[in-house]
Amino acid sequence: MTTTLSVNGQRLKLDTDPAKPLLWVLREDLGLIGTKFGCGMAQCGACTVHVNGQAVRGCTTPLASAAGARVHTIEAMEGDRVGKAVQDAWVKHDVAQCGYCQSGQIMSATALLKKKRKPSDADIDAAMAGNLCRCGTYQRIRAAIHDAAASLA
Repeated sequence: MTTTLSVNGQRLKLDTDPAKPLLWVLREDLGLIGTKFGCGMAQCGACTVHVNGQAVRGCTTPLASAAGARVHTIEAMEGDRVGKAVQDAWVKHDVAQCGYCQSGQIMSATALLKKKRKPSDADIDAAMAGNLCRCGTYQRIRAAIHDAAASLA
C-alpha cells in the first residue's frame, strides 16, 4: 500500500506497511535518525515529531495516521524560525547533558511556542510533561523555553 505524506517539506510516496510506526519509517526508510527511540510506549517523548503542527509520539503513531499530513522532524528545525530560536536557547542555557532526549524536548518546546508565544511556567510544565530527561535538566529546559519565547517577541 502506498502512503503519501510530506516530510520536512518534501512530498513522498512510501510503499511501506501502513501499520509501521512513524518513528521507524523516519529512521529506517528515510534515514532521518535525529528522532530517537526511547521507550516504545509513548511515555518518554524521545520520539516526538510534529504531524500537522501537533507534537506526537512517533513510536506509537502508525504511518497510516500520517497519510496526507505534514510531518516535521528535528532535522527541519534549523530552518524553522521557532525551532531555530529553541535550539539557540538550548545551547545558550547548556540544556543538553547526554543529549539523547533533546530532539524530542526541542520538538515539544517548538510546538508549544507555535501555539503560545508567551507561555507561563504552568504552560511549559504541561507541554513538556511527557518528555523525560534522565539527566534532570528540567530547570534549564524551562529557562531556555522562556528565553526562546522572548527572542521571538
